[in-house]
Amino acid sequence: MALTILYGATHAAHAGTVSFEKLTWTEIQAQIQNGTDTIIVPVGGTEQSGPYIAVGKHNIRAQVQAEHIAGRLGHALVAPVIAYVPEGTTTPRSSHMRFAGTISIPPAVFEGLIEGAGESFHVQGFRHVIFIADHGGYLSYLKAAVAKLNNKWRGQGDALYLAAYYDSIGGAFADTLRQRGYGAALGKHADLSDTALMLAIDPTMVRLDALKAAPLPGIAQGVYGGDPRPATAALGEIGTEIQVQAALRALGKAR
Repeated sequence: MALTILYGATHAAHAGTVSFEKLTWTEIQAQIQNGTDTIIVPVGGTEQSGPYIAVGKHNIRAQVQAEHIAGRLGHALVAPVIAYVPEGTTTPRSSHMRFAGTISIPPAVFEGLIEGAGESFHVQGFRHVIFIADHGGYLSYLKAAVAKLNNKWRGQGDALYLAAYYDSIGGAFADTLRQRGYGAALGKHADLSDTALMLAIDPTMVRLDALKAAPLPGIAQGVYGGDPRPATAALGEIGTEIQVQAALRALGKAR
């Protein structure tokens, strides 16, 4: 009796999740048969983000935001995050690979990974394979892989790189921050925007006390312009909502 009650409670909890990796294969198959036709593949990246943000920033953000999008979209699941992406060369060390904490794979390997993941979901019955990206350094490779998938499937389902998700941070969110007087704090990496988004999604990833007491970090510390020190979770929540809404609007048009 106790086992039956425990199984029932566990099954009910799993039935409400949008996380692909938290479901059994039979639960996934049942969802596909009952109309779940979309899977969102979050693409992150493991890289240095200055001394005050943990290196899994992109992975955590992409996964959490993908789940928010899928939950509001309906009939959608979220794939495990892709955490290994091109981040620079290893010999010589370039880009973020100049710092400890970064993992990089060759572009051709990354494209193959995207294609293989997309094909895996396609043959299971997902009609729409949606890729969201939390980092700009690999977008050309991601777009190339998505184009190859669409050419292969030829109308029997589709792959989509959801540009609105990524573009909204440098667009609508940056504009909002400028309107609030934070224009000088915006940079290209590990800046106010980056830090605020992370504080909103998972504050344990930010060393906030150390950041508030620090002098202005710069390129030598892995912060490329701007000033992360004024960042707050409240500002980040504005950005996360802008991002989710932008993604949903774009998906509505695509569907």
